[in-house]
Formats: sequence, structure tokens, C-alpha cells
Amino acid sequence: MIKKILVSQPQPTSEKSPYFEIASKYGVDVVFRPFIKIEGLSAKEFRQQKVAISDYTAVVFTSRNAIDHFFLLCKELRVTIPEDMKYFCITETIALYIQKYVQYRKRKVFFGQTGKIDDLLPAMVKHKTEKYLVPMSDVHNDEIANLLDSKKLTHKEVVMYRTVSNDFQEGEDFDYNMLIFFSPSGIHALLKNFPDFEQKDIAIGTFGPATAQAARDAGLRLDLEAPSPQYPSITAALDDFIKKQNN
Repeated sequence: MIKKILVSQPQPTSEKSPYFEIASKYGVDVVFRPFIKIEGLSAKEFRQQKVAISDYTAVVFTSRNAIDHFFLLCKELRVTIPEDMKYFCITETIALYIQKYVQYRKRKVFFGQTGKIDDLLPAMVKHKTEKYLVPMSDVHNDEIANLLDSKKLTHKEVVMYRTVSNDFQEGEDFDYNMLIFFSPSGIHALLKNFPDFEQKDIAIGTFGPATAQAARDAGLRLDLEAPSPQYPSITAALDDFIKKQNN
């Protein structure tokens, strides 16, 4: 019987979130409690990478976190961003988010359609004289670097933010009978917070193949996996799971 679910993500801003519908439909308690959080590097930490932001003429953004921490670091380092700086974003949503910091001009903001860096490459190749700076998390692979190398583009990947465990405080309740994770970092944070964690009857759900693999590698039993052909979203899979469990 599922009664209390921990969703390891920030609470949705929209009241129309499917999570709230599920809570109401089945009378379950859904608690949003991220296991991880993002924090920016300090100016001192960034300087250790010996990268001068002003040497670059274009920035590649793969997430809103990358945008936030790029502009925050520029402010802290007192770097003046030139008016003609170009921004290449993997989705239109991320591109529009730039408006939080600079005036949005289509001639200097480019975005892909699929959310994959491959889709952005043609636009970058058209501007092959640019020097590309790629703000990244401390946890990343070489996919972007290899792709830009393959097109002989001038680029530099630089760490501007990190993923850290959002530790549970002493006395904080952990009385859930279902946990849902969205990244391998969340699985690692669970085991960091609770090194003696025993799953027993606690159901575990994951979104994405990397998260599912991290759960298996940690010796956890997976009760729900998304996406799947039948359930493309975690909420659709969760709705079906609770319906079956609570009947």
C-alpha cells in the first residue's frame, strides 16, 4: 500500500501538475524533497581553471543552471559581456531564459529543436570563426567536446557549478514507502545520507536509463521505471503503479 511518496525534485510551480492530481485521486501524500542541489563555483575556484571569459565570443548553454552560474560568475569576476556575444542553446526554452540577464536578440541567440547538442552543430558551424565557451557541471562527459572537435571549432569546456548532496537534517522525517529518483546523483545522495539504508517494502521508481542503472548498481530493487513505450512520463507510470498497488 503506497501512502507517502518522496519525489526527489523541487515542487512544481503549477497547481495543475499531474503529481497533485495523483495525490488527490489516490489519497496519497506526495512530498517534494530534492536529494541533490546545484551550487556555483566561487570566483576563486573558477580562477584556478585559468580561463578568461573575455577571450570568448560565444557561449553554449545546455541548461538554465549553466545560464544562471555563467552570469553570476561574470558579475562576481566583474567581467563585462560584450553586446555582440552570441549564445547557442540546446532548446528554445533555455534560449528564452537568457532574457533574465540580457536583452534577447534573435541575431545573437541560436537554439536547437531536439534538445541534443548535435542539432545545434549546423548553426555553430555557420559561425565557425567564433571562440566557444561551454559552461558545465563538475559531473559531465566529453560528448560536447568531441562533437565540437569533430567540426574543428575553437572551444573550451569550463566547470561553473557542481552537484552536491542536499543532506537530510537530524530529526527530519524519513517515513516514505516510495522514493522516486531522476539522476544517478540522487541515488548516490540517498546512500550518503543513509549508509545503512535497507529497502525492505519501500518502492523505488526511476526516470531515465542512467538513473535505473545507478539504482541497480547500488543493489536496490526497482519497482517502477520510466520512460517506457507504455508510459513516456514518470507521472503516467506512477499513476498506474499506485492504482495496482493500492487496489
